[in-house]
Amino acid sequence: MTDGSPASPRREIPPPSGLTDAARLRALADTGLDAAPDEAFDRFARLVSDLLDVPVALVSLVSADRQFFPGAAGLPEPWSEQRQTPLSYSFCQHVVDIEVPMVLPDARLYPRVRDNLAVEDLGVVAYAGMPLTDLSGRVLGALCAIDNKPRAWTAGQLRTLADLAAACSSELRLRIALDEAQEARRRVVQAHERLELLAGVSETLAGTLDVGTSLRRLAATMVPLLADWCLLTLVGPSGLPREVVAVHRDPERTADVDDFAALLGTGLSQESAIRAVLRTGQPRLGAAASLSDVARGTTDPRMLVIAERLGIASYLSVPVRAAGGTVLGAITLVNAAGRQQFDHRDLLTAVDIGRRAGQAIGNSSMYGEQRHVAEVLQHSMLPRLPVVPELELTARYQPAADRVEVGGDWYDAFVQPDGDLIAAIGDVAGHDIEAAATMGQLRNLVRGNAFGRPDAVGALMAHLDGAIRGLQLPIAATATLVRVCRQCAGVREVTWCNAGHPPALVVRVGGAVEVLEATPEPLLGLARPSPRTSHSTSLATGDTLLLYTDGLIERRDRSIDDGLAELVGRLTGTDTMPLDDLCDLLLASIQHREDDTALLAVRAR
Repeated sequence: MTDGSPASPRREIPPPSGLTDAARLRALADTGLDAAPDEAFDRFARLVSDLLDVPVALVSLVSADRQFFPGAAGLPEPWSEQRQTPLSYSFCQHVVDIEVPMVLPDARLYPRVRDNLAVEDLGVVAYAGMPLTDLSGRVLGALCAIDNKPRAWTAGQLRTLADLAAACSSELRLRIALDEAQEARRRVVQAHERLELLAGVSETLAGTLDVGTSLRRLAATMVPLLADWCLLTLVGPSGLPREVVAVHRDPERTADVDDFAALLGTGLSQESAIRAVLRTGQPRLGAAASLSDVARGTTDPRMLVIAERLGIASYLSVPVRAAGGTVLGAITLVNAAGRQQFDHRDLLTAVDIGRRAGQAIGNSSMYGEQRHVAEVLQHSMLPRLPVVPELELTARYQPAADRVEVGGDWYDAFVQPDGDLIAAIGDVAGHDIEAAATMGQLRNLVRGNAFGRPDAVGALMAHLDGAIRGLQLPIAATATLVRVCRQCAGVREVTWCNAGHPPALVVRVGGAVEVLEATPEPLLGLARPSPRTSHSTSLATGDTLLLYTDGLIERRDRSIDDGLAELVGRLTGTDTMPLDDLCDLLLASIQHREDDTALLAVRAR
């Protein structure tokens, strides 16, 4: 001290309470400034230094625990490099507190600041500070002039400092407005992305009726656009997770996130956010989260280890509800450190996604049940194949992939009293219950018309056609009728009649494929009688007769002739393949099932 008295011990002076005002701190953050040089504010500091002839001038912004200098002139080291000090070195904090200029000719004479560390360590003696404010008048800091000796500040100097402070405040307000504009722009972009996300979610969920596929596609839609990683959980009868799909934005974390998902079924505690959502149906938002949240929510320590690798700093969890309000599962989104925390806007977006997912999963479940019923009905209407000496019979029926309706495709095989085998295949127009009912009628007509009669297959087909017209049955169908006669000297005679159906094929021993083509004849059920013709070939030991419906060869992007040629190529060389394997191969070769498919294969042994 200048009076020669002993130096008093340093004591910590608590900062003014006004420094922690939340609105002031938000405005300070919105300036985007920190402890780094800024050319505009350095210019203000130089002007103060030059115009007021002081060794040090500062643009000082004051936070809750420090002051920092985006503008500085004459500041000694190490402060000129650091561009910030603790509040124990701050005079400007008092300008923020009193919200008016603070002018001190000699700081050592004023109780408010005489023990401030800047007096002894930085040589601050004379000080003049003018408030720097935002548009709402909140004081963010001070534009100050500092001298290392006592000084009587003149009215002109203080007026100059006030004018420069007003200009400096305008620059701060521009920075805040720019930040707000950028934030508004970011929110507009984010809102647009969320709208696109919701539209994409609807399209994603509408693209399939399979629950597992829906969940995987939905997870891939939300990551990384909405979260760093996510968990899609379906609840089981016990109320606990029974199926979990997990996705992380980093492919290298796939194994970790899959392991975490696998442990969810048994590793959640009563305090788990996911279990709470599944139990109550209410969303949960953890805007700020940490590993302690995982620790409270799990009973398996492995989950904590995995979560540390995956990263967690914010999370939200929302219910997936069925149309009636039943909780089907939960969507949990997680962000790691370095990404913006979730807020209520994110929560609303996730709730909407959960609602859409619930509708899709409900539809998928209904579809699955309907498909199961349809397939059971369809297969109940298909016959059991007979056991025939020296013949092997195998059949397949596969519905189209994108619907649940039963269809009109059918096959049949039965043994005549004389030992001959009658085989038939056909396709009734339509893909609904009526088509299936009509298919059942037609199959029964074929049996009733052909059983016990030795007539040629052409005559049997003509009689069948007449029965359909005579009984006035609303049937329009293609069909192939085949008689495989009893073996004679290792060869069986095969006769067939085709009513508008794709041609039968014979895979000969040695692998060659023969197409049983003939002059096309009209389909069944037309108003006018049509002549029916019998054709014949032979079936030697090892030969395979293949009857099929057009679902095996017909595609929207190619002609039936091209499909038939592809089928012939696929069958070539398959004469030694087991009959079950051959049928499975043919069904597996259908890349996009657009129609039902029926197969009936007969191999001579």
